[in-house]
Amino acid sequence: MLLRLRLVLSSLAGATLLLLLLCLGAQNLDQRPRLWLGRGSTAPLPAGFLVGVALVAGVISGGCAAALLLPARRLEP
Repeated sequence: MLLRLRLVLSSLAGATLLLLLLCLGAQNLDQRPRLWLGRGSTAPLPAGFLVGVALVAGVISGGCAAALLLPARRLEP
């Protein structure tokens, strides 16, 4: 259980650092596409920011999936 918690927390910490670096480095102001979400759309965002947010979401979901798929450790009597 402790290993799973450590894995989830480390993936969240890594994703937070990636998001911080992404916000600092998203300075590409020439291309600002909108992200269409069903009925509405987001504000115009830099293309690099959209790709970075997808990367951060992948890091978080990958860390959580790895923690859930860890085999259970059996205690021997």
